[in-house]
Amino acid sequence: MSFVALVTGASAGIGEATARRLAREPGARLVLVARREERLRELADELGGATVVAEDLTSAEAPARVREVVEREHGALHLLVNNAGAAWRGTFTDTGWANLERHMKLNFEAPARLTEELLPLLRRTAASDSGGSGSDAGGRRVSIVNVASTAGRVSRPRSGAYSASKFALIGWSDALHAELLPNGIHVGLVLPGFIRTEGFPATELPKVVVSRPEVVAEAIMQAGPGGKAERYVPRPYWLAAAARLLLPRLVRRATAGGAFTTATGSHDN
Repeated sequence: MSFVALVTGASAGIGEATARRLAREPGARLVLVARREERLRELADELGGATVVAEDLTSAEAPARVREVVEREHGALHLLVNNAGAAWRGTFTDTGWANLERHMKLNFEAPARLTEELLPLLRRTAASDSGGSGSDAGGRRVSIVNVASTAGRVSRPRSGAYSASKFALIGWSDALHAELLPNGIHVGLVLPGFIRTEGFPATELPKVVVSRPEVVAEAIMQAGPGGKAERYVPRPYWLAAAARLLLPRLVRRATAGGAFTTATGSHDN
């Protein structure tokens, strides 16, 4: 049975690793979305074929164009991975609203708009699979995975705009899960910490726990088809989120002094 999965930001880093992981799934039919068409086509060839959609997801027309391709080529969608994103560091004093706006457009508005466009197809797929249970014959759920960040739980200086966009993505994801559950659609979250990618080599952080895109890809499988609510990568980073709730004053002191570190690098766009 086919399993159609769409991954944004698929040209590098977490998105590329996720595409490679999904390609190993029985019946997988991939839709790879990013700006860099050449990179997408190279990856598609390596994986033995995939649908390539070269789009800037901040474009107003992009979601509709993506939907048209998925409808035409596959007619179903079992997994949507909203992974594309980026970060531009700077204080609010120096970068102001302009920096907040560009973070929100790519890291929050783009996945929300793409999800809105693809939601009828996701709902139709969930209704048709296994008598409306939302799972296929292999037990894989129809699902949406939003790749947020540990920075969406704990923010720090010079990364406030990035954190704001990821806080928004997390809050929206929680509500979306409750809204779509009756339709047989699961919404999962993945919250990476420092991940070594093209946009964030992390070579300047030898003492910080840094993980690989392949580990995030496995977390996406668990938070999507696997039905987990959320996954932190690396796993110990959940302690920072817990500390923010239980010891907010201490966390503010730590972040102001640079002791706490959370993810602020790009993933893939």
